[in-house]
Amino acid sequence: MEMINLVNVTKKYGEFTALKNVNLTVNKGEVYGFIGPNGAGKTTSIRILLGILNATEGQATILGKDARKEAVEIHKRLAYVPGDVNLWPNLTGGEVIDLFTKLRGGDNKSHREALIERFNLDPTKKCRTYSKGNRQKVALIAAFASDADLYILDEPTSGLDPLMERVFQECVKEVKDKGKSVLLSSHILSEVEKLCDKVSIIRQGEIIETGTLDELRHLTRTHVFVKTRKAIEGINALKGIHDLSEEKGGLVFQVDSEEMGNVIKHISQFEILKLESAPPALEDLFIRHYEGEKGVK
Repeated sequence: MEMINLVNVTKKYGEFTALKNVNLTVNKGEVYGFIGPNGAGKTTSIRILLGILNATEGQATILGKDARKEAVEIHKRLAYVPGDVNLWPNLTGGEVIDLFTKLRGGDNKSHREALIERFNLDPTKKCRTYSKGNRQKVALIAAFASDADLYILDEPTSGLDPLMERVFQECVKEVKDKGKSVLLSSHILSEVEKLCDKVSIIRQGEIIETGTLDELRHLTRTHVFVKTRKAIEGINALKGIHDLSEEKGGLVFQVDSEEMGNVIKHISQFEILKLESAPPALEDLFIRHYEGEKGVK
């Protein structure tokens, strides 16, 4: 079952095109990573899904319903956490959590209390006294305390310390185990890599790559360290070799995954003493797509 479906969604602001023909499908029980730098179009896409913005062209549906026209019905089954949470300053964190859970029709007090303890939140303090990280905790607790079918999380760990990020990751895995679906928008690649079944990379309003992590890794480079008895000759001439350098008495380089067999065959004739290879990370693919842009070399 398709929980989210964006079909050729385009969003224009006058002459500026914020989104161009975005296609994205999240299935039931799937954790879907939506990655790109700030300003790439992630939040605009999410606002269209939430019914806050209307797409200039294309169709956006959630749970089979029109995201704009049937937003009220959709939101009964959806939990949303933005990247910058604003709360009522004179309410306590506990009161806000209670308000959100009651609006959604759930009232599982034991689950809510367990989440408050896990996220180490003091629910008796007024929201105006909370740091950014504590405001995020309130929104996350309210979301995970609900029995939603779909969780849309837009940079949800912004302001959280590493320990709380781990708690967040555990919560995502728990809702997935219950058959729920999650759209996780993030620029924290390690977070996406740990949690997501499938990933779409968005760049300047366009989806430039989509697939499972394994599918995307085929397009990235593997990191290799090799030490041989004889000096390796001719490696510079091999196809698919990148960033070659000497280190610890051996050679360090990156190799395109599809060329790995040829590279190993070549270096094996020089009597391999030590060979280490690290699977490519999502970050490698991300950086390759953004090479040449400002701030990325």
